Amino acid sequence: MNYIITYTIYVLIISVLMGLTTWKLFKKMGYNPLFSFVPFYNYYIILTETEHPKWWAILSYLPIVGPIMMSAFHIFLMKKFGKRSALDGLLTVILPFIFMATVNYGKDPQVETEEEEEEGKKKETFVGSVTFAVVFATIIHAFITQPFGIPTGSMERTLLVGDFLFVNKWAYGYRMPMRPVALPFLQGTIFDTGQKGNPKDDPKSYVDAVKLPYLRIPGYDEVERYDIVVFNYPQDSVHTAIDRKDPYVKRCVGIPGDVIEFRAGRLFVNNAPEKILGDEYQQHRFIVRSNTQLDIPQLYKAFGFLPVRESQDNGFLYEFQGLTDEMRDEIKKIPSVESIEEDIMQKGKASVAYYKYATGSEGNYLRDKNGEPIPASRIDSSNSIYPVNKPWNQDWYGPLRIPKKGDVVKLDQETLPMYKWIISEYEHNKLENKGGKIYVNGQETNQYTIKQNYYMMIGDNRDASLDARFFGVVPEENIVGRPMFTWMSVEGLFADANSTYQAPGKKIRWDRMFKATNTGEANKTSYWWVAVLILVLFFGWDFFANLFKKKKEED
Repeated sequence: MNYIITYTIYVLIISVLMGLTTWKLFKKMGYNPLFSFVPFYNYYIILTETEHPKWWAILSYLPIVGPIMMSAFHIFLMKKFGKRSALDGLLTVILPFIFMATVNYGKDPQVETEEEEEEGKKKETFVGSVTFAVVFATIIHAFITQPFGIPTGSMERTLLVGDFLFVNKWAYGYRMPMRPVALPFLQGTIFDTGQKGNPKDDPKSYVDAVKLPYLRIPGYDEVERYDIVVFNYPQDSVHTAIDRKDPYVKRCVGIPGDVIEFRAGRLFVNNAPEKILGDEYQQHRFIVRSNTQLDIPQLYKAFGFLPVRESQDNGFLYEFQGLTDEMRDEIKKIPSVESIEEDIMQKGKASVAYYKYATGSEGNYLRDKNGEPIPASRIDSSNSIYPVNKPWNQDWYGPLRIPKKGDVVKLDQETLPMYKWIISEYEHNKLENKGGKIYVNGQETNQYTIKQNYYMMIGDNRDASLDARFFGVVPEENIVGRPMFTWMSVEGLFADANSTYQAPGKKIRWDRMFKATNTGEANKTSYWWVAVLILVLFFGWDFFANLFKKKKEED
């Protein structure tokens, strides 16, 4: 209801501005000037007078698409009164109601003659086609399905680095845009200013001041255990708008009410081992010792993986951040390999973030008093695990019960770290912890009722994944959708900053293109025929539409 009320207020404000700045122009076109104040109908009249498709008026107030269409309609109106220069168009887009007011209240504005209008239209065919193409693509991107790229290896080898997916926004319910004025196709920022700048200062791709509350239209499915899900990173501090936070993709290993636990790196859900789907490739971190240097290019060619780093210390030591059990067995068969052991953290030991290790003058790893390699940038990660007051790490985690809508949870100094972010950030309450007492919205309390469902999102590459073990449970309002299929896959497209080695060159993985993503099947369905059908329909329609147009002109 709040969404509809806020949306209606925006529509009324724009309609009033439209009427105040164009009423005389509507009168000049032969209409009652009051019609310029009527939402949708005012743009319908403009489209009628400028001979554009009248159904476009429906798009005039849609989030994201609406501002683009309004700019186009305003330009159509200005051209109707002879304002056709590039500067006129620029002013109409940047200062629409100010520029239109100068024309409206100027000295006797005149409608173009038919000859002037026809001459102007001949020069605008290409621009009109491009504008419609952008609008059509924006509608698909914002309201139906969104492309999403995989830049990191947290879901290897289920989803590969360089995979590009189409995400179904309607499966779990369509989330209405919360920042309706935005540049199309851009997620959060227009460009990155680089490592030296503050990300919060990067130019935003949306107008943060124009905002709508959270609203989700009911979907035809629910998030199920073991679904692969795209969601907005909950603790993104750069963007306050939920739908503009960075998109992540992980596997939902726990739904509301589940109890999840990691024991020695293995996941248990409701005290039972997790279910491994046919298309899932779980990976773990392994340390390999070899008496000779391994042939890394050959390993990559054979198995498609690279070690994160290598050191020479009483032989050769390799760290592989993501190996399946099958890959581990293959490496064991290499004659020079002396040992291969899974790197499992000690129970009760603080979580460690693995980065490149510090090296000495001869290239060997520098080691601490216990003989362990010293990271070049060791991060104090004692409080990096969720919740921060638990002695858990990636391999020994939980048991943790995932909050469910309607749960009444106990609040005290022990439980507060788990629910603090939920209460204050996700459910938008004022939370205070003063003098050992907890206050929610100014009222002292020892309990809280959860207002929405939460989910546990974990990467298949268990030891190379920034996931819910670190940033906590994911609220329902952050869910974007469910990946449908991989429409493109390029090997070597994204570099791994933490790896000593990189994939040799770039190449398209043809065998992954247009394959279903979220079926759980080992042999995924190919959707090549859908792609071909879409291309045939698109170019076929364009061909016959142009043919019909030429025939009509000849007649």
